[in-house]
Amino acid sequence: MCGIIAVIQNKGQVAPFLHQALKRLEYRGYDSVGITTIEKDHLFTKKDKGKIDEVHRKHNLDNLPGSIGIGHTRWATHGIPSLFNSHPHFDCDEKIAVVHNGVIDNFLELRKELAKRGHEFGSDTDTEVIPHLIEEKMKEGNTLKEAIKYATGKIEGTYAIVAMSTLESDKIVCTRNGNPLVIGRKDNTSYVSSDIPAFLPMTNNMILLLDGEIATLTTNEVVIEKLSDGAIVERDTIKISWTADQAQKGGFPHFMLKEIHEQPDAIKQTLRIRTEVFEGPAKIIEASKRVMLLAMGTSGHSAMAGRHMIASNSGIVPSFELASDFQDVMYDSITTDDCVIAITQSGETTDTITSVKYAKELGAQVIAITNVVGSSITRIADYTIITQAGPEIGVAATKTLMVQLTALAQLSIAIGERTEFRTKEYLKDRKQNLEEIPQKIARIIAIEEEKARRLANIYHNRPSFLFLGRGISIATAFEGALKLKEISYNHAEGYSAGESKHGPIALVEQDYPVIFIAPKDNTHGKVIGNIMEMKARGANIISVIEENDTDLMELSDQTFQIPAGIYHEFSPMAYVVPLQLFSYYMARRNGYDPDKPRNLAKSVTVL
Repeated sequence: MCGIIAVIQNKGQVAPFLHQALKRLEYRGYDSVGITTIEKDHLFTKKDKGKIDEVHRKHNLDNLPGSIGIGHTRWATHGIPSLFNSHPHFDCDEKIAVVHNGVIDNFLELRKELAKRGHEFGSDTDTEVIPHLIEEKMKEGNTLKEAIKYATGKIEGTYAIVAMSTLESDKIVCTRNGNPLVIGRKDNTSYVSSDIPAFLPMTNNMILLLDGEIATLTTNEVVIEKLSDGAIVERDTIKISWTADQAQKGGFPHFMLKEIHEQPDAIKQTLRIRTEVFEGPAKIIEASKRVMLLAMGTSGHSAMAGRHMIASNSGIVPSFELASDFQDVMYDSITTDDCVIAITQSGETTDTITSVKYAKELGAQVIAITNVVGSSITRIADYTIITQAGPEIGVAATKTLMVQLTALAQLSIAIGERTEFRTKEYLKDRKQNLEEIPQKIARIIAIEEEKARRLANIYHNRPSFLFLGRGISIATAFEGALKLKEISYNHAEGYSAGESKHGPIALVEQDYPVIFIAPKDNTHGKVIGNIMEMKARGANIISVIEENDTDLMELSDQTFQIPAGIYHEFSPMAYVVPLQLFSYYMARRNGYDPDKPRNLAKSVTVL
């Protein structure tokens, strides 16, 4: 979850770049921030609790000497957000500095052992055992790299570790197990970070570090070795197509709003994925006895919608399973006849990665849908579909949801072409309908954004909302509720409209806001009945409807209107957009930063 950046350069002050790189990583966590540099064999550190701008105003993060340094922005797991728990962490003599992303499962045991040997701890974090383990080995005469190898043999859990020492001030050493690290090189400078945008303004040349590898970065080179035997790893550089401008706000007040506006182009780019990319996955899915969609959070809602897409276009009905619960509900029943479709925007979601590994061990084939080239999921899956959202910085996913839905729509058509559940003409018509969606979403944003702002002014102080839909629109209801609660902190619950009579209707009283997702599909008549049930109890009805749906216009207090002609299985792509905008403006109206929702981070790399 946390964000790591480290840089070693030939000359010049590195702290200002570390500061700006951390700003580009702040979506990964913002409970606290810290930077440490080396100059003349001394460590210089500034760190504190709070968001990066707050800490910078207090301490001036740019004012640190040295051309080598590490930085960290934290999403708290072990220990409250505080000055003492903020990274980097140090050994007893403050000669070693470490930043870490992940969870050390056996840290309490290690901490007790180290304390018995005289080590003193100043934080509540699991991370702090790492520099002390490194310290012991370096005092025995081992190099920094050898000491880190020793430490990784002692710790259990997941980690991305980056370390430097005044005893070897010409290098940075890093390693990973289950948490991402990417390396960049340009001229006489080496970078390592949790994510590409951190160093993207300087270079788009990326080298992947894989689990079980350790890298030594100097101004001259990057050397990668296997932890197990020290064998040198030769790895090609990957050129990232994203530009630095794509990772900036581009005149918008927040990344989230910018990324909502980028959705039409993100869909267009994903629709350009070659048809051959879907052929292998479609062949596996057709041949499998069981097909399971596996995801979490917003990706889970895309999976819920994808289930309908695949069923509608191919006749195969997958199940949807939460990755966090997958092992607990499958009871080792996975076989070689099964197929898992894993969806994760970052490709690093720990719940999803863990469950995919479990499925692979039992013989299932795995298809991954992700937005990040070279991410962990791509190295596990049998086939990978790389979506084309570009960088998404806002913590609340918007355009990555849209490209996941696009990829699932394309996959559903490719499967349908194999199963022949639908005619060729039917599927050709679906392809054409998909091509028209970007233009329609652009129109929705242009027309409905001001309405979303106006409705946020009306409803911002309502403590609770109910989002209802039927069929595929249940996924849209879930996503609309998630967006509202995660950035505006208004309670919101997504529910099946048909299930609403079995509990949620008890919440409804005079002027209680109920948001219906109501496309003109085969559920339309039933939704009208559900609206009438809510109105009879005094609910205030906000409906997302097809334009000129006069029946629902008359029944609703407020409406968002969606262009006609979008087929039902693709409707979430359009019907979710006004709900994204509504959530954004609700957050703004309530005085919150939609890019930095409390307690959340972009990439969930803890169980």
